[in-house]
Amino acid sequence: MGTLYLVRHGQASFGAADYDQLSPLGTRQCQALGEWFAQRGLHFEAALTGTLRRHAQSLHAIADGHGQVPAPLLWPGLNEYDPEAVIRAHHTGPLPRPDTPEIVKAHFRLLREALAAWMAGRTQPAGMPAWPDFVAGVTSALDHVRQHHQGNVLIVSSGGPIATAVAQVLGTGAEATIELNLRIRNSAVTEFAFTPKRHHLLAFNHVPHLHAAERAGWETYA
Repeated sequence: MGTLYLVRHGQASFGAADYDQLSPLGTRQCQALGEWFAQRGLHFEAALTGTLRRHAQSLHAIADGHGQVPAPLLWPGLNEYDPEAVIRAHHTGPLPRPDTPEIVKAHFRLLREALAAWMAGRTQPAGMPAWPDFVAGVTSALDHVRQHHQGNVLIVSSGGPIATAVAQVLGTGAEATIELNLRIRNSAVTEFAFTPKRHHLLAFNHVPHLHAAERAGWETYA
C-alpha cells in the first residue's frame, strides 16, 4: 500500500493582476512543509504537479526545505479551474476588485453559486472544460498513481482539484465538494492510502508544519 500526499500550493497573489505567483509567505509555507517531510523521514518515489507557475514554485520551495524531491511529471488535469471564468458564466455584472473584507466575502459567496451552476451543467465557463471533464482530469492523475506506484507520491496542485479528488474518493456531491474546496489552506496536506484498486482518505487539509509558535499568522486560504 502506498501513500499519496496532495499539497495545495502556497499563498499566491489574490487580488493582484497576476494571481499565479507565490507570495514570499507562500514560499516560506512550502519550505516549512519540505522541512516537515524531511523531519519525518519521508521520501517520494514520484511527484506530479499541474502546469501552473504557482505549482512549480511550490514544489521548488518544498524541495528546498526537504533537500530531495523527484523531478515532477506535469499533469494538466491537476490545474485549477479559472474562478473568474466560472463567475462570469454565472454573473454578467461588473466584478469589483477584492480589496476589502466585505468585497472578498461577497466574491466567495458568488463563487459558491457559480461553482454550483457549473457543476450542475447550467453554465459553461469560457475556455474551461465541462465539469465532468474537469473531474476526469483529476481522477486520471489518481489512476496514474495507483497504476504506476507503490510508495510515497507527492502531488502539488490547487484547492479545486484536491477537493474534487477527496469528493470522488468519498462519493460526496457538489455542495460538499464546494465546501471542501473553499476550506483548503495554502500548503495544506491531504493524504490518501492507495492500492492498485482504490484510494482511501487518511487526512484532510492539515498544516502541522505551520503550528510552531514562530509561525503564528502563517495560515492562509487565498
